Amino acid sequence: MGKKKHKAGKDPKDPKATVRKLMKAGKVKKKCCKSSPRCKKCPVLALKKAKAKLEKAA
Repeated sequence: MGKKKHKAGKDPKDPKATVRKLMKAGKVKKKCCKSSPRCKKCPVLALKKAKAKLEKAA
């Protein structure tokens, strides 16, 4: 009942929202450990991938 909220990960134009959704799901860490090379759960790497996906879709 009531209004439906906007889904954060559904908006393909906002890569930050996509990464936030992945953080809540536990797929991405909340803070980068600054290891080199970046680990696969790194939020910096996830943001870069989300931006690349946005560029590819456009």
